[in-house]
Amino acid sequence: MADRTGAPNTVEHFDDGTHPEFYYPPQELVEHSNVMAYAREKGYSTFEELYQWSIQHPQDFWSDMATRFVDWYAPYQQVLDDSNPPFFKWFTGGKINVVHNAIDRHANGPNRDKVALIWESEQGEAKRYTYADLEVEVNRFANVLKSQGVKKGDRVTVYLSRVPELVIAMLAIVKLGAMHSVVYGGFSIDALHSRIVDGQSRVVITGDGGWMNNKIVELKNITDGAVDRAADLVERVIVVRRTGHDIAMHAGRDLWYHELAARPGMDAPCATEQMDAEDPMFLLYTSGSTGAPKGLLHTCGGYQVQVATTLHFTFDIKPDDVYWCTADPGWITGHSYIVYGPLMLGATQVIYEGAPSYPDPGRWWSVAEKYGVTIIYTAPTAVRALMRFGDAIPAKYDLSKLRLLGSVGEPINPEAWRWYYRVIGQERCPIMDTWWQTETGAFMITPNPTTPLKPGSGTKPFLGIECDVLTEEGKPAGQDDDGLLVVKKPWPSMLRTIYGDPERYKETYWSRLPGFYTAGDAARRDEHGYYWVIGRIDDVIKVSGYRLGTAEVESALVSHPAVAEAAAIGLPHELKGNAIHTFVILRQGFEPSDDLENELRKHVGKEMGPIARPESISFVPGLPKTRSGKIMRRVLKARALGLPEGDLSTLEG
Repeated sequence: MADRTGAPNTVEHFDDGTHPEFYYPPQELVEHSNVMAYAREKGYSTFEELYQWSIQHPQDFWSDMATRFVDWYAPYQQVLDDSNPPFFKWFTGGKINVVHNAIDRHANGPNRDKVALIWESEQGEAKRYTYADLEVEVNRFANVLKSQGVKKGDRVTVYLSRVPELVIAMLAIVKLGAMHSVVYGGFSIDALHSRIVDGQSRVVITGDGGWMNNKIVELKNITDGAVDRAADLVERVIVVRRTGHDIAMHAGRDLWYHELAARPGMDAPCATEQMDAEDPMFLLYTSGSTGAPKGLLHTCGGYQVQVATTLHFTFDIKPDDVYWCTADPGWITGHSYIVYGPLMLGATQVIYEGAPSYPDPGRWWSVAEKYGVTIIYTAPTAVRALMRFGDAIPAKYDLSKLRLLGSVGEPINPEAWRWYYRVIGQERCPIMDTWWQTETGAFMITPNPTTPLKPGSGTKPFLGIECDVLTEEGKPAGQDDDGLLVVKKPWPSMLRTIYGDPERYKETYWSRLPGFYTAGDAARRDEHGYYWVIGRIDDVIKVSGYRLGTAEVESALVSHPAVAEAAAIGLPHELKGNAIHTFVILRQGFEPSDDLENELRKHVGKEMGPIARPESISFVPGLPKTRSGKIMRRVLKARALGLPEGDLSTLEG
């Protein structure tokens, strides 16, 4: 359904629904969508009219959302406190806890016996948890943590595979008023250690191992390597049994979760801590261009308001939906749209433990058929990987219950978009191509079920969100011109600071174009006001949706005795979106060889985890640098792609 408002940057002159550039959603989906129901409630006939109202009256809009989707122990006194930018505050004075909204109110209401979570293991084992079941499990885990001294304000590091206990542990931590710092279960010893130390976590939750591609991921061994180096900090390591293989247990420090949970009193009721809206809720680390991971801090009130709102309107969650976000709960996508958003809305969702192509490339479609999945939200990397196997495999499965698809993590290329739409969605399921970040906490630019779609475009900002594309001088970029993607006004789910480093927060996100949040992405806007996100403008490479700092990769290479200096860049990759390509200057006495290249690739994988292993290593005699010694990675990238090298005035002679 095209916009018919006559407002600038709408597509009203294609409102016959036949323009070849657009993919139009089914009219029935549009008419019965959550967002159109809300528009009609507010007296508007189109989404564009509703959007214009939401940005003209953002505090009214977000206040409406705050009372519609979440319950408060005590009401907030002020929607937005913008007296100390960029340290904005939302819903000040309000008392809240996401566990009340995600678990407690459902377990004690009409959704008590509704299935909240369906978990399938890589081996095919299935577990179902109702909201009442989750209340019991979260209470038990919270009591275990209390017995180990965890209290409000503490930081707890979680390093688990994609098992139900990961979701339960996160909820239990927040129930106590503590902050979780979840580290993806594929990261290395160094990555885990740095995050434990930065967050000053006294308690770490891990597993004996995890399953991926029918192989055990040695979670406990990696945890031991990280915790041994933080022995003066970490007091307890709580171990969840998953694989059952033999592992080392450090006496006095390591404790089995199932043994703690069996102790007397662990099944007793555990009160949900009443939190201030601006109390910290969690830390989530992401790579920075300096190489030092950034601990992004999100708070209790605004985060859950925007997460619930965006999921309700973008993915149109209905009571009978079976929703499946294929991400790991340890990433921001999993935090917002697995652990918290669906549960706040009382939805039923699926979590699958393993790899999308194990034991064969039909596994995901088998899971979707088995559980009657109606909404799938996944990454372009996965779409491209499964697309390789052709149309015949998904055609074996009944995907007729699907009604919406989603994409997250990076821009989806038009070829993959069309395959996803045609083969998986069977040309009837619109694709919600969402742009957002760990920093933003929730969707910022996204379609909704009323939006005419263009393959590869995230379309327009969400309700209440104002974005723009600016030049380096802060002026509006021209139509179809590349520029800096910015957010013009604060939003509820925004990060509040970088943990322990407020100056870095200001410098990283608010100094480049004062008065605007600079996202770190380049973008352009077309004749219809649709946004096209191009990629990172800083020294961070996005590989398969995971952000990796060039400095971290370079540091890992230089830690090898053969390497004197290194540079890393990201280049387009058919499956991964981007792949890491590196340039290495060898130390005297070492010669280039295939064996050394393989050794260096393995070394980076060992230091940072397999996801960071370079696609290629080029041995070079020198690197392009500025006169101040900064490596000019854009020059390396331009040379690799055969593009103009641009301004070289700062290149050293």
